[in-house]
Parts: sequence; structure tokens; C-alpha cells
Amino acid sequence: MTLAYIPSPTISQFQLGPFTIHIYALTMLLGIVACVWILTVRWKKLGGTFDQILDTTLVAVPSGIVGARLYHVVTTPEKFFGANGDFWEIFRIWHGGLGIWGAILFGALGAWAWCRHRHYPMALMADAIAPGLLVAQAIGRLGNWFNQELYGKPTTLPWGLKLNMTGSAIGNAESCYDGSTCPTGTLFHPTFLYEMIWNLIGAALIVWIGRKTVNKLKAGSLFALYVMWYTLGRSWIEMLRIDFSHEILGLRVNEWVSIIVFILAAVAFIVIQRLCPFTDVLSEKLRAVTELERRQLAEENAKKDRREPRNEKVQFSDDPDAGMDGAHDKKPE
Repeated sequence: MTLAYIPSPTISQFQLGPFTIHIYALTMLLGIVACVWILTVRWKKLGGTFDQILDTTLVAVPSGIVGARLYHVVTTPEKFFGANGDFWEIFRIWHGGLGIWGAILFGALGAWAWCRHRHYPMALMADAIAPGLLVAQAIGRLGNWFNQELYGKPTTLPWGLKLNMTGSAIGNAESCYDGSTCPTGTLFHPTFLYEMIWNLIGAALIVWIGRKTVNKLKAGSLFALYVMWYTLGRSWIEMLRIDFSHEILGLRVNEWVSIIVFILAAVAFIVIQRLCPFTDVLSEKLRAVTELERRQLAEENAKKDRREPRNEKVQFSDDPDAGMDGAHDKKPE
């Protein structure tokens, strides 16, 4: 008899007037808001402004969502192409299926392009956003809980996940994913919870390391540590998951990606220590760029004020025969 377990939500969406609100989407939005807030706090300390973060976010977030979906499509093409595929399912992201690797890659490319355009130090941006990304990913995993998806192998542990086999959640009829039927009451490893805890621990560690090594590690180091921490955790969590995934030499695709990206991040960390400047150097550059933007904005506002026509009062003559010439101020008698 199971004495303790983690229950699954009874809903994954709700109606708001004529609109269907998916909780999965809400967790994504909440994660983005949390990430932007953390990034803004850290960026301002380095000499930047919220407007700079907002502009970068408007470029990076859509890029990341597109990349996340493309990664899922590329790694599971049979869901969208071929005899049993549905091409239009590509655009239904509320049904789940966003790959974090595509999100990070395309989001980073979008942010890099904007930072290069605006002359913001990308290494500073990467370090500032590192803990925020982990917090956002932790919040986003709640969406998997509501969807009842991406859970792990059966377990007898007291924190096992119990599926709710009713409702419209993605996992309500996918208890074992492999076509077999699990006994009623089977519990599963809550891999979404494992990743949430792992990510939050990582976010706290990165903030702590950043404070302790502010004059020792080069700019960009914290982002490399973020990638290493996340891929390390994703490697062992991925081994527990039982959702469908292609395998190469006995390992799931995401396991291979985690291993390869971890190695690349470790190499990048070493290269950063040799080639990149310290944080305080780039912070001074950011402060100079910020001051230049403020001056340019002040000049644009001043020019705008000069171009606006003045609201001058016109006094008309009481003489009806004065015509338009009477539209001048009367001289006092």
C-alpha cells in the first residue's frame, strides 16, 4: 500500500471567456518574467539599464522559442512528417515539445546579435543571465507536472509521482510510454521535480561563486559554469526518463547532447580564463555605452521639443470689416 506520493494536477488548462489558457504556457511566461527580473537586477549593478534588458529580451525570447521548437522537431521528426506525422502540429507548442538546447542556442544567438548591434558586452550579459536561466527552467518544469509528461521510471519511493488518468493532460494515457500497461497505482520518478531542485541549487551556487570570485574569474565564466551545471544534472536525470527518445549507442539523444555540451563548456571555461577580460573592465565599457545612450536620448528629446510648434494665442479684432488683417493684436489706445 502506498502511504505517500506526489499527486498529479487534475487540470492542465482552463477557460477564460472564449480563450483556452494552458498552464504550461503560463509557467513559461512566469519563468521568463523571473529571468528578466533577475537579469535586470544584476545588469543594473554592472552599469546597464532596464531598457537595455527589455530590448534584448524582445529579440532573445522569440528566437529562443523558435529554436526550442525546431530542436524538438529535428529530434522527433516522425511526429510531424511522414505517414503518421502531422505537419501543423509543429505550430501547436501548447501541446508540449520545446527543447532547452534549441532555446539556449537560438536565444543566445539573438541576444548576441542585439548586443553586438548596441555595443553591449555579451560576456557580461551571459554572466548576468546565468542564474536567471536556471530559475526560469525550474519554473518551466512545473508545466511538465501539469501536463503529466516527461516523468521517469516506476519507483516505490515515497515521493513518487502518481498520475491522474482523467482529464486532458498529455500524460493521462501514457503511463509507461512503451505501449505496455503499468499496474494501477504505479508511481513514477518525478524527474520534473529533480530538475527543479537541481536548477535552483545551481542558481544559488552561481550567485555565490560570482560574489566570491568577482576579481578572479574572467567575464563569461559564470555562464560556462551554468552550462556545465545544467548538463551535469540533465545527464543523470535523462537516464531516469522513459518518454520516447531516439537512442544512439544505447544512450538517449539528450544524454549525448548533455555530455558533448558539458565538454564544450569546460573547454570554454578554460579558454575564457586566458583570453577574456575581467568583469570590471567590461563593466566600465557598459557604463560608458549607457551614458552615451542617455546623452543621445536627451539630444533627441531636445530636438523633438524644438520641432514642436508653439501654442501662441491670437487676438482677433472686434471690427467685422477688418478681415484677416484684424487677426493681429490690437494696439492699446
